[in-house]
Amino acid sequence: MTQARGPKYTIHDGFRMPMGFPVEGFDSGQRYRAQPGDVFVATYPKCGTTWMQYIVYLLVHGAEPLARGGNMNDVFPHLEEVGEHVVRALPEPRMIKTHLPFERTPWNDRAKYIYVARNPFDCVVSFYHHTRGFPKHYDFAAGAFDTFFELFLRGEVDFGDYCEHLASWLPQIGKANTLFLTYESMLAASSDAVAAVGAFLGGEAARTAGDARLSARVVELSSFGSMRRDQARWSSARPADMPAFVRKGVVGDWANHLSPEQARRLADKLAARVRGTPAEGWWPEIVTAARAEM
Repeated sequence: MTQARGPKYTIHDGFRMPMGFPVEGFDSGQRYRAQPGDVFVATYPKCGTTWMQYIVYLLVHGAEPLARGGNMNDVFPHLEEVGEHVVRALPEPRMIKTHLPFERTPWNDRAKYIYVARNPFDCVVSFYHHTRGFPKHYDFAAGAFDTFFELFLRGEVDFGDYCEHLASWLPQIGKANTLFLTYESMLAASSDAVAAVGAFLGGEAARTAGDARLSARVVELSSFGSMRRDQARWSSARPADMPAFVRKGVVGDWANHLSPEQARRLADKLAARVRGTPAEGWWPEIVTAARAEM
């Protein structure tokens, strides 16, 4: 029986990266020396990265939206894609995106780090559609979900194992320069998330978040309805016939994709890896549903 083909990757230094990501960018990005005032949005892929980037951008810029025709990658670049030279050239405060695990992320006690965690059940579904949607990066446009799921569970996708990535960042909870939020809490109370991010960043971001009118504008501009209307701002390399980059922004879509066996296996892996950590209680209803007999 022929095994279903998975996505293609560039493998370098033990990491899988999308094809087309320059190896020199990956290497030099990790050599970047984080500066006081830098703001990092750190996530595993498809865990609310672009959403949080835009919230940070809006807060820092007084709730003024990204200019029409502008692209988030230009003002808030992906560290391990573009490399240290691009990041060093950014105006202050530098806003930097990364999918690196903690041990590979440039660290400075006076920089700020926002980590967004999303339940792995919805993450794997979103990551599957993302991978299908970039044929030049993955050559997986017609790939099957079941094939991708097995790779995700084994950590054989770009940026590695979801559970290991999450676990690498968890010890930073409680540090003054690190803010943890879950995707689900952001969706349930977006205004609270905006307030938390503003208070954490301070300065202009805190002033924006503290102004009721401007804070409401940040919530509206960063809503999924608003962000869906101009997909080119977030990704310019996605073919029109592929799933949208900003796709659904919901909790629970995993139930439409994962089989009962897949859901239970993923729940078991998550439970084993986060036992005894703060993340153990983050998604009780989802984990219970994933383990239930269906």
